[in-house]
Amino acid sequence: MFALLRAPRQVLFGVGQRRALGTVTAALGRRAFLCTDARFASSDAYAELLGLLADSGVHVNAYTDTRPDVPTPHLMRCVEAAREARPDVIIGIGGGSCLDQAKAVALLLAHGGRPEDYYGESRVPGATLPIVALPTTAGTGSEVSPVAVLTDPARSTKVGISSPHIIPHTAICDPELTYSSPPELTATAGADALSHGIEALTAIRRTPTSDLATSRVFVGKSVFTDEYALLCIRLVASNLARAWSDPNDTAARECMMLAATAGGFALGTAGTAAAHAIQYPVGAVTGTPHGVGVGALLPYVMEFNRPVRKAEFAQIGRAMGLDESWDDDELADRAIDAVASLLAAVGIPRTLRELGLPESRIRWTAEQALASTRLIQNNPRPLDVDALERIVRAAYTGDRSSLREKENHRDVVS
Repeated sequence: MFALLRAPRQVLFGVGQRRALGTVTAALGRRAFLCTDARFASSDAYAELLGLLADSGVHVNAYTDTRPDVPTPHLMRCVEAAREARPDVIIGIGGGSCLDQAKAVALLLAHGGRPEDYYGESRVPGATLPIVALPTTAGTGSEVSPVAVLTDPARSTKVGISSPHIIPHTAICDPELTYSSPPELTATAGADALSHGIEALTAIRRTPTSDLATSRVFVGKSVFTDEYALLCIRLVASNLARAWSDPNDTAARECMMLAATAGGFALGTAGTAAAHAIQYPVGAVTGTPHGVGVGALLPYVMEFNRPVRKAEFAQIGRAMGLDESWDDDELADRAIDAVASLLAAVGIPRTLRELGLPESRIRWTAEQALASTRLIQNNPRPLDVDALERIVRAAYTGDRSSLREKENHRDVVS
């Protein structure tokens, strides 16, 4: 048995917990630099949070122009503004992009250089400025994870910085901050959370050597991550459609935020895999949101991985409320169908063609996905460019049956 969990120093979860922002931040420093986006900066909740910080004696400089997927030129403008502010602590408020930008700012202020100096795993040399993260969407789990995803125009796909040093010091998860999310954003974020739970639960299981936790950021599935992943899946299965169809269902909103945080804990140690690797080039070509892409891809990646993760897919089926009298084979098949049906029910496209991926880019997408080494190595079934092309083509045409084949146990990674 092996278990590893990386996490913030503290996680405050619950309705109204955002009001702890002032005291939490004041305990870390008196000069804060805040990263958010224009939508949240125009809200009453933002004004309330600034007031709480001021009442706690914290001086705030804010950058309110965070862009989706954190383009590096915009990030560097934010970093320059932060350097002039000379903060003690960085605050990120918003969706995953705002939180990821806050992580990157904290890193670059502490260690200098350019974002590309830190792409990949374990290239951050030490502690960064402390980060306080407040998510306003229920999806990415970035508030508790060791990764920041950026968009580098010099590359054809998104890139990641992964290090335990960029895990926020404190995560404040207040479901009330998600109440204004429109249905489309609720669906997109929820699909992202579900993909985190499923890919963490079905990730590779590595041999637990004594240096595993220090040699890798994402070490594969373990006892701890399986529990968080299953919690995430159960909560999404029961609450995503409710939160999407009735934005005023506060109980469903609360459960979706808990699902996102649980998924963040799971992916932050286990890692994600092929659906994320393929989404990066798909998103770059189509300009579609991350959650939409991973949601569209997830059933096809599950179909490909089914021969080596039947037991885990059966667990997913049980977590989604399927009939437990079925055997694992039946549950595994039905689980994939249930995931596809849930995502379609909240408006996630069923194919990459619907996302706008040109058919001529199918092979290119597979080639670009293969370059996401961390994600490819984390997949439970080996992947090469031909296998990736099979998945992309199936997801383009909508034909999951093309990925079904007799089980080949030589394909089992772990």
